[in-house]
Amino acid sequence: MKKILLMTLFGVAFHAHADRLPMPADAPAAFISECSSCHIAYQPALLAADDWRKLMAGLNDHFGTDATVDRENAAKLKSFFERNAGSASRLGDAGNPPRITQTQRFVRKHREIPARFWRDPRVKSAANCEGCHPGAAKGSYSEHDISIRELRE
Repeated sequence: MKKILLMTLFGVAFHAHADRLPMPADAPAAFISECSSCHIAYQPALLAADDWRKLMAGLNDHFGTDATVDRENAAKLKSFFERNAGSASRLGDAGNPPRITQTQRFVRKHREIPARFWRDPRVKSAANCEGCHPGAAKGSYSEHDISIRELRE
């Protein structure tokens, strides 16, 4: 009986932890100032190191916007992303250019969300994590914290 109880508690704790992606403490100042000027500063664990390298190499056309940064900050950001990147085998292919919303992990976690919800004016797109997850910038992606309850039908 004790084994079953412990396994259940471990499973619940592990599941809760899986929806937490805290921001690494070593984030350079440019990460917050540059990356969050147009969108949330996505946690590095949401993409693999190779995908972050591709994004950094293409900042002059970052999804239609020139997001270039000076050399010093580019080097700091690249190093930060590489140190804190997610596992390529766990995340899967992110496409080209890499998109968090195209990783197999993202698709798997959101497969039951009807397409009309991504077009909801409160959400706007799958890339707007905070549209549904108000704690996304702090690394909380729990389905229990989704702010738009009527989206969960």
